[in-house]
Amino acid sequence: MAQAALGAAGLHLDELSKLRVLEPGAAQQTARLREECRAFLDKIVEFQRIVGSLIELVDQLAKAAESEKMKAIGARNLLKSMAKQREAQEQQLQALIAEKKMQLERYRIEYETLCKIEADQNEFIDQFIFQK
Repeated sequence: MAQAALGAAGLHLDELSKLRVLEPGAAQQTARLREECRAFLDKIVEFQRIVGSLIELVDQLAKAAESEKMKAIGARNLLKSMAKQREAQEQQLQALIAEKKMQLERYRIEYETLCKIEADQNEFIDQFIFQK
């Protein structure tokens, strides 16, 4: 009867016979909800920590990949420049070979000319010796 009168006034007694504004069932549900919210918040904090560490790891991997990419680009550029240097050196050597071939041809012609002159001079000497 006393509980009915208190209930009509919006007041309730809990299991410890304390006067409450909320019904005991609602108070228990509120307490249970509060605990679930705390557990949920703890899980959210843990999730944020995991995601933060994952983001840091991905950033580190991205930096490492960018570094390797720059190294690869540098190596490719070096290779291209070496190929161009090799082509330029090959052209210089081809020009030198052509120059040496022309010099060889001049020396060959000069040698043949000198051989003819020597032959003419030997013939002249032979004729001069036979005339005496």
